Order: sequence, then structure tokens, then C-alpha cells
Amino acid sequence: MKLLAGLVASVALYGSVQFLHDGDDQSAATEPAASGTYRLTANGDEASCAVRRGAEVSDGLSLLSVAPNCRRLLPGIEHAKFWRELADGTVAFSVNGIDPVVTFSVADGDGYESYAPAMPLLALNNDK
Repeated sequence: MKLLAGLVASVALYGSVQFLHDGDDQSAATEPAASGTYRLTANGDEASCAVRRGAEVSDGLSLLSVAPNCRRLLPGIEHAKFWRELADGTVAFSVNGIDPVVTFSVADGDGYESYAPAMPLLALNNDK
């Protein structure tokens, strides 16, 4: 009888662990990635640079690393330290987390296109 009770308890424990583990996998699969590497390019120019979205600091605000050579595309952008993503999908890079240096909207397909400032037009795409 003790053997049967032990077996039932073991099966219940195993099932509980599997259930909780599957729940973790499912939630991780549905959440967007908090960080990623992107390629920033200017419209009509072959110059590009690396941008990395880092850890989330608060809701919609993440750390940002911009390569120093991004200055060739938009002077001042190399000082941006924050990535802010709004509910409408727009993304803004800023030095202080509030005032945008550049703002992007979701582009057709994969990535973003800048709309402020108006020039130069910048494309931000996942660097795969």
C-alpha cells in the first residue's frame, strides 16, 4: 500500500512539474524579446551602423546602445541611451528617456522607418 501511495505521489509531482514547466515555455513564447540587435541605415545610402536594444528599465522603456559610427547617419544619435516603445508601435530613441532624438513608425514588412526628423529617412531592421 505504501508503494502505491508513493507511486501516485511521484506521478502527481512529475505531472505538476511538467504542467508548470509547459506554462513557462508558453508565456515565454508569446512575449516579445526584450532585447535585440538592429541595423540602422539611411535611405539611399550604403552606410549603416549597429543599434542594440538592451534590458527593459520600465514599461516600454529599454536601454539602448548606439554605435559611434551612427553619427554619420544622423549627428547626435550616438548619444541616445534609451529606446521607448509606445502602445501604437512607434519607437523613439532619446538621451534622457523622454525627449526623442529620432522617432520611428512600424514599416511595411519587418522593421521601422523614421518620421521625425523628416530628413534623413532612416530604416531600422533586425540584424539577422
